[in-house]
Amino acid sequence: MAPLAAPSDDQPPEDPSSVEQAPVEQPRDEQGDQQPTEAVDKPLLTLRDGLPPVIETEPALRDYCAALAAGSGPVAIDAERASGYRYSSRAYLIQLRREGAGTALVDPIAFVSLAPLQEALEGTEWILHAATQDLPCLAEVGLRPTILFDTELAGRLLGYPRVGLATLVETLLGFRLAKEHSAVDWSTRPLPEPWLDYAALDVEVLVELRDALAAELVAAGKDDWARQEFDALRGFEPAARVDAWRRTSGLHRVRGRRALGAVRALWETRDQIAEQRDVTPGRIIPDSAIVAAAQAMPADRGALLKTRGFHGRGAERYASRWVAALRDVQEMAEDDLPTRSPRGDGPPLPRAWAEKDPVAAKRLQLARAQMGVIAEQHGMPVENLLTPDYLRRTLWTPPRTREPGTLLDEIAAQLAAYGARSWQIGLAAPVLTSAVLEADAAPVHPQADGSPDDPSPEA
Repeated sequence: MAPLAAPSDDQPPEDPSSVEQAPVEQPRDEQGDQQPTEAVDKPLLTLRDGLPPVIETEPALRDYCAALAAGSGPVAIDAERASGYRYSSRAYLIQLRREGAGTALVDPIAFVSLAPLQEALEGTEWILHAATQDLPCLAEVGLRPTILFDTELAGRLLGYPRVGLATLVETLLGFRLAKEHSAVDWSTRPLPEPWLDYAALDVEVLVELRDALAAELVAAGKDDWARQEFDALRGFEPAARVDAWRRTSGLHRVRGRRALGAVRALWETRDQIAEQRDVTPGRIIPDSAIVAAAQAMPADRGALLKTRGFHGRGAERYASRWVAALRDVQEMAEDDLPTRSPRGDGPPLPRAWAEKDPVAAKRLQLARAQMGVIAEQHGMPVENLLTPDYLRRTLWTPPRTREPGTLLDEIAAQLAAYGARSWQIGLAAPVLTSAVLEADAAPVHPQADGSPDDPSPEA
């Protein structure tokens, strides 16, 4: 949802005046949507019960947990992280609201354990917006849902073109939700009152929003689909990034395996420093500095600090580590250096299918076209109809059989093994079966460049 006593560090974070700063965002909701222009005509949402004090003592937590357990209906939950400021994704504030219990702002940093809160929440339905953003940091402090409703995902299933919290609240409930504090440093202590007011508003009408969306899901015949999606979310864990250094901005400008190795070495060194200091890596040195150093390969401290981007305390304080990382790369054997394309267990990028396997490329073309039609019929994004990676994996390595009934069953089983839900399998498996049979039976007619005709965008 919105970006996530300050954690005790043996050293303070980098001096903000000498490192790359987190961007100052214009008012947007948590999905990056700018608030609609017409929203200015809507009344600004305010707290109906006023701003509650932050819960940061055991007695205060026990009192609210008792009220929470005695309340009724689902519980609206949100968490604030210090994205753009801290390395970790820990929760620095947890907001809750339930009928009969009111709103609570809990400081998780103040407690050794939030077990009383988990006990009070046991068996209740949690309402979150964009649950995958908050579930990991809530699980980190011992809070895990048994029942879940995700208002952002519900909006996607219903075909809303913009599903940020502010947009849905304005569209369905008629209130304007201010988002001017969405990019602040939530590890700050004490938290300013305007920030707390903003945080409390994120759960103020989440129950009402859930009820409106739930009614629409029932009317659209998608309530069972939504329940399957929400149940799958309960065990969500973020995927481990393989070769995360390859996401370095500007990597496409780096040429040669040794320069790629320099990017990897500098990125990993920066990541280690950032984790140790609990600051976001870009506040040590920016990606642009890593790319510039990989291209120039400076051999000593003086040359390094003359490289574009290597300025400020982060560059100077750790100069010996940057230089050592680059020297290690210079001494590496060629076979130990990274290649341009990462090694993976999945299929190649779709643009390479025509060259590597024209029949598979035809399968993909046929399936994409039909999946787009079905997504439009059901009024939802095609990526919610079936995860694109599941589609590509199935079409790149489909089952061997070409007996239609058996092929359908085996494709359904393959999709289920990847993690597709039963409603998705029911819609997608026949399409993928048809694509496999048709592509394998028909000759592929390449264009002049040798690729099959496929005007559809990459999924």
